[in-house]
Amino acid sequence: MSISAVKGFRDALPEAARLLGRVETAALDVLARYGFDEIRLPIVEKTELFARAIGETTDIVEKEMYTFPDRDGTLLTLRPEGTASLVRAYVEHHLDQRDPVGRFSYVGPMFRHERPQKGRHRQFYQVGAELIGREDPLADAELLVALWDVLAEVGITGASLLLNSLGDAQCRPAYRDELRAFGESRREQLCENCKRRLDKNPLRILDCKEPGCRAATEDAPRLVDHLCAPCATHFARVRELLDAEGVAYTLDSRLVRGLDYYVRTTFEVLGPGLGAQSAIGAGGRYDGLVAQIGGPQVSGIGFAFGVDRLVLALQASRPEVEAEVASELAPELFIAPLGAAAESAALGVARRLRQAGLRVELDGGRSLKSLMRRADKLKARHVMILGEEELAQRRATMRDMEAKQDRKLAVDIDLTGDELLAAVGARRSA
Repeated sequence: MSISAVKGFRDALPEAARLLGRVETAALDVLARYGFDEIRLPIVEKTELFARAIGETTDIVEKEMYTFPDRDGTLLTLRPEGTASLVRAYVEHHLDQRDPVGRFSYVGPMFRHERPQKGRHRQFYQVGAELIGREDPLADAELLVALWDVLAEVGITGASLLLNSLGDAQCRPAYRDELRAFGESRREQLCENCKRRLDKNPLRILDCKEPGCRAATEDAPRLVDHLCAPCATHFARVRELLDAEGVAYTLDSRLVRGLDYYVRTTFEVLGPGLGAQSAIGAGGRYDGLVAQIGGPQVSGIGFAFGVDRLVLALQASRPEVEAEVASELAPELFIAPLGAAAESAALGVARRLRQAGLRVELDGGRSLKSLMRRADKLKARHVMILGEEELAQRRATMRDMEAKQDRKLAVDIDLTGDELLAAVGARRSA
């Protein structure tokens, strides 16, 4: 009996892997221009990190984390998100002493035990950015502009940005009390999860997706109407900067996110063509998180995109991208050697062309007809044929597969890689 992948964990076959890589590279390139340096983080952390950072009453910590004991009894967790891990690294390595302002990007797999569906897997990939050490509204606006530029670089159109402010420790407690009282007045209309959240974290009732809860909280008090003066001023300035830069957004008073560390500016990006799972990215400000994890009292703000969902949004925005990827995976040159001596020469030719930057497929041990059939199946643009006659003349026969012509081009097989590349002329045009 064959063994299949674990439910919710999928294989990214070459076409999917190519798209994932294209999206990740585009995002990291944009972030690098904004000064964000990539950091590589472990996929396993101590469970207490996420319980402390994300919040013990969040769905992630309560229901979705993959947690297991190490051999010494320490509870470990496959990371469900990147911000807590990055802040842990920031604190552990005293990165504030290297530079009071840190800009970091990251990419890699995350793990959550959710119900698998389109755009949602139990192992998924994120690319994110974190700006630590600044609390001014310009930092918020710059990060959001960077987020918008990532979407443009990836090639996604039709995305929308939702924006809200969650206030801070000065104004949020009074709002929480008011929202809790409101929730108690609608308690019988709420789901069991929201009834439980009323005591621990009443803001989460605004994030519930149950239709009954959404209807019951439709006229709930808005946090943005209860902001203290500093929070209101901060949020107004963020909006002014985004307006000046032409970044469109929609105010969403229900946007509270599923992590407890957010304060002030919070946001979510919705992408096209994803149906119910339309969120492709999100983030916000977390001014108390670094200190909460044991570091200095510094501010931070960041975002993360789900790479799998970015790919779906890209496919919806540019359906032709799949054909582009298929073209990129096709060899620019297929080398067909006929016989042992030709195979030896072909290996050297293939290596020199690969070193010169050409995507080359090398095959052998079968008839020319069979090799040509495989070259055609792979959609190779050119085929280089090496037989006894070609070896005797130290010249190879080239066949143009796209033109469907038998025109042959003689190429000196003793040339260097760059000379071979110029002579072959097999590179696809951009």
